[in-house]
Amino acid sequence: MKRTFQPNNRKKSKKMGFFARMKNNIVKRRRAKGRKQLSK
Repeated sequence: MKRTFQPNNRKKSKKMGFFARMKNNIVKRRRAKGRKQLSK
């Protein structure tokens, strides 16, 4: 039986990456809060 999580870096960065987060102000909010790491 196959494991449920099959990682795919391209897919992940499209969804959760820096540029995906730039689109809807997530990065901006986290920057304002003073986060060290903004996104994956």
